[in-house]
Amino acid sequence: MRALVQRVSRGSVEIDGRVVGSIGPGMVVLLGVAEDDTKWDAQWLAQKTANLRIFDDEAGRMNRSLLETKGEALIVSQFTLYGECRKGRRPSFDKAAPPELAEELYDEFVVEMQEHGVKVATGQFQAFMKVYLENNGPVTLMVESDSARPTG
Repeated sequence: MRALVQRVSRGSVEIDGRVVGSIGPGMVVLLGVAEDDTKWDAQWLAQKTANLRIFDDEAGRMNRSLLETKGEALIVSQFTLYGECRKGRRPSFDKAAPPELAEELYDEFVVEMQEHGVKVATGQFQAFMKVYLENNGPVTLMVESDSARPTG
């Protein structure tokens, strides 16, 4: 599972000209689900994201988490994070999860973030969305669960 995390001053998502989710200071999380991801990945990634220290402390150092700043999260499903572009000119999405699994794990990630105490706004799974954000920093990081997945 991959989360492209962007520290923002604000963010929103629009479908058919209507805002369906918006946040103030916090993070926009573009979330991609791989075909071999499980509930463990969603839980681990939500915990990691909620506690990621990317917000400034009093000294101006990135030393505070979303939880510590009481920031919000806008979580948007983004299967294209698993687009493979090494061959040819058209991305291959073979490693992306099928829609049923992707939606289940996307929902699990959202619930886990909420259970950590994060105020969450979302887009709509499989909808064509316009995502607006004001990146603060800019700070943009890719966080992946597979590097932490237990083996065996």
